[in-house]
Amino acid sequence: IGKEPPPRPQLPENASDKDVEDLVWSQLRTIFDPEIPINIVDLGLIYECRLSHATGEERRVDIAMTLTAPGCGMGDVLVMDVKDKLELIPVIREARVELTFDPPWNRNMMSETARLQTGMF
Repeated sequence: IGKEPPPRPQLPENASDKDVEDLVWSQLRTIFDPEIPINIVDLGLIYECRLSHATGEERRVDIAMTLTAPGCGMGDVLVMDVKDKLELIPVIREARVELTFDPPWNRNMMSETARLQTGMF
């Protein structure tokens, strides 16, 4: 979609859970729906984001997300993009991504910014 790739994610030394969570959300905002040039967070596709400690300083992140339409052929690509981008975070040992359609996505789940960008007010 013509955007520069974001820099590799970095965390401060001794990063807190809040630092890691903020970076997870930041990474998620670098992923764009291939049909709508808006990131998946502002589109309202992320239903849940849970961090847990794995071993030592390593963490696991569990994501529940949806697609704008159940028949979207890009679902597997988006799921892998989420997993790959989150596993770039230095302390994330594993990212698990669950695709769900309950509740079904609708345009009211979009952020105000996304609705402005698409003219869906």
